[in-house]
Amino acid sequence: MTAPAKLIAALAVVAIGAFAAFLLTPQRVAPEARFATLAGESFVTSELRGKVTVVNFWATWCPECVKEMPAMIGAYRRYAPRGYEMIAVAVRDQPESVASFTRRSALPFKVAVDRGGEIAKQFGNVRITPTTFVIDRKGRLLKRYIGEPEWNDFNRVVEKALAEPA
Repeated sequence: MTAPAKLIAALAVVAIGAFAAFLLTPQRVAPEARFATLAGESFVTSELRGKVTVVNFWATWCPECVKEMPAMIGAYRRYAPRGYEMIAVAVRDQPESVASFTRRSALPFKVAVDRGGEIAKQFGNVRITPTTFVIDRKGRLLKRYIGEPEWNDFNRVVEKALAEPA
């Protein structure tokens, strides 16, 4: 066997091994966080199984977070009838400011305040807002967006997840 043929064979073995490892690696499951909403509702992540869920870490003092909210509202209205849920988790924010913004903006989805930072820690120690996670119907993390999502990609990920059975 010639040197180039050996190199090609070695690269093929490495590529096949990497692909097999990728296929055999389980997808990461969303953390079992407890949410307390402004509306007084309390639930844990696993109770949302069966729905495609978006968890968005944001703050009223974050200009990019405020800027992305109309698109988040639009996504919620478009996808909710098909089994989509969203939780906007306010971090490092005052509950009164969050409640006022929620009323003024008529946010149609669940809004929680992460007072002690526990939810952010459970989702990988989120420190940057906005940070958004898409979770499939089986509770697996599909995608994390740091900063405002690229909306075409976000919609593609959500559409694909909604098409999958629970």
